[in-house]
Amino acid sequence: MYHIHYLNKISPKGTALWGEDYTLTDDVAQAEGILVRSAAMHDMDLPEGLLAVARAGAGVNNIPLDKCAEQGVVVFNTPGANARSVMELTLCGLLLASRDVTGGIEWVKSIAGTENIAKQVEKGKSQFAGHEILGRKLGVIGLGAVGGPLANAARSLGMDVYGCDPFISIDAAWHLDSQIHRVRTREEIFESCDVISLHTPLLDDTRGMINRETIGKMKDGVVILNFARDLLVDDEAMAEALASGKVSRYVTDFPNDRTASMPGCIAIPHLGASTEESEDNCAKMAVREMMDYLENGNISHSVNFPDCDMGVCTAAGRITILHGNIPNSLSRFTSAVASEGVNIAGLMNKSRGKYAYTMLDLDHHPSDAAVESLRSMEGVLRVRVIK
Repeated sequence: MYHIHYLNKISPKGTALWGEDYTLTDDVAQAEGILVRSAAMHDMDLPEGLLAVARAGAGVNNIPLDKCAEQGVVVFNTPGANARSVMELTLCGLLLASRDVTGGIEWVKSIAGTENIAKQVEKGKSQFAGHEILGRKLGVIGLGAVGGPLANAARSLGMDVYGCDPFISIDAAWHLDSQIHRVRTREEIFESCDVISLHTPLLDDTRGMINRETIGKMKDGVVILNFARDLLVDDEAMAEALASGKVSRYVTDFPNDRTASMPGCIAIPHLGASTEESEDNCAKMAVREMMDYLENGNISHSVNFPDCDMGVCTAAGRITILHGNIPNSLSRFTSAVASEGVNIAGLMNKSRGKYAYTMLDLDHHPSDAAVESLRSMEGVLRVRVIK
C-alpha cells in the first residue's frame, strides 16, 4: 500500500485514477508520494520513506531538486499538459496588444453614469484604435508544446510566422505548418518581426535575452509577448523601451513590482494554466507518472533524474537503483547480482548530469543479500525491489 499526500488541492479528475494499492494520508511524514502545485517545499523536511514528488504543472521552482535527488526522491513535472491553455491566452495577449481593448474598457468605466454615454463613446473611441494582425510578422522563439501550436494558429489567422528553435524535436517539427519560416538565430527574429512571442525555458542562455542590446535590434513599435518565464525579460530595459516607443506593448503573464504599474505593459495575473481543462490534464499526468514509477520503476518527465522506461516487468524480478553518475557503476551493479547466481534478463542505464538511474530485470527474485550489497556501494542513493 502506497501512502500519498497532497500539498495543494488536486483536481479530482486526476485523483480518481489511483488504484486500490493507494491511500491518502494527511500526515506528510508517512508519504511515499507527494503531489504538489504551488506549495513551497524548500524548507520542508522530506519524509524518510518519500519516493517521488509530482508537480501538477511545468515549473518546479518551489521544489528543492538537488535535495530530493540526494535523498533518492524522483521529481516529476507535467510538460505540455497545460500547453493548450497557455497557447490560447498568448493569442489573447496578441489581440490585446494589437487593439487597445484594455485601455478602452477602463475609459468606458471612467465615464459610466455620465449623460449621453453612447455619444461620448462614438466621439472618443478613436483614441483606442489599433490594427489587424493579418499579414503582420510574428516571431516565435521556442516551438515546443506552446510555441508550435501558437505558430500554427497564427498562420491560420493570416500572420506571416517565423520560428526559431535549435532544439526542436522531430515530432514537433512534423506538426508545424509548412508555411512557417525557419530561422536559425533569435537575432533574425529580433530584426525582422512586428510581434515577438517567447516560449523558452529559463536557462543561462535565455535569462534576460530581451534586454537593451536585443531591443535595440528590433523594429520600432514592436510588440513582445511573454507567457513563458518572468526572467526572460530585463524589466528596466523594457520600461525604457516602452517609454521611448521602441516597444509599443509588452504583454506578460508574470506581474511583479515593476511590471504591474509599468506604462505600456499589459500584466495578466499568471492565468496561462488557469483553466479547468489544464488543471485536470496536469493532475491526470502527474498521477500516472507517479503510479508508473511506484509500480514499475519507470521514470517519465523527471526533472532531477534521467527518463528510463522498461515497461511492465515480465521477468521474475526487477531492481531499480538511483545513484551518482560515477565511473564503473553499472559493472559493479551487474557483478553484485551475478555473484548471487542470478541472470540479468534485461537492463537499462541512463545518466543526467551528476545523477543516474539503472533498471535490472532478473530471472529470479533478488536475494536480501544482493540488495544490501547494492545499497552499500559508493554513490548509491536508493535501491528499490519492484518485483
